[in-house]
Amino acid sequence: MDLQIIKRNGEPEYAVLSWESYQALLKAAGMSQQPAPAEAPAAPVPEHTLPGLDQLRSLREAKGLALDTLARTVGISPSYLSMIERGERTPDSAISRSLGWELGITGWRDAS
Repeated sequence: MDLQIIKRNGEPEYAVLSWESYQALLKAAGMSQQPAPAEAPAAPVPEHTLPGLDQLRSLREAKGLALDTLARTVGISPSYLSMIERGERTPDSAISRSLGWELGITGWRDAS
């Protein structure tokens, strides 16, 4: 049986096994076999519902965040964030995700 034990603070917390092994355990326990879980496709977020980078300044101000505070939290310089807000620079996906996280914009967090 292929089994992975996940520990927390040195103590076993979870056991992970393959679907095939799980089905065999159910059968051995006299339980009916469970169907494989259906993979639900991720619902695409319509682009028109996401705020654009041109709204970054107003989003930041609505959260009550100073430019330098948000920049340092995200790990960039305040001058770079200012350039992003003015549309002079386009952030890479990691910075966009960080900005989305800090501002609570799910679509920016999920972007890759």
